Amino acid sequence: MPKIKTHSGAKKRFKTTKSGQVKRSHAYTSHILTKKSRKRKRNLRKQEIADVTNQKQLKRLVPYK
Repeated sequence: MPKIKTHSGAKKRFKTTKSGQVKRSHAYTSHILTKKSRKRKRNLRKQEIADVTNQKQLKRLVPYK
């Protein structure tokens, strides 16, 4: 069985937890930050577990991480 190639974009954006779930960071954090509240920007910093419906596909994109 040949090795699976890792998706280059996905390996920069996703990490797996010890329990096998995929972590992701939030969008909307790079620019136009003046109109966003301090609370909103603070909450966007936190990482989140990817949705259950996307977990299988994300594990396929980043198989060895």
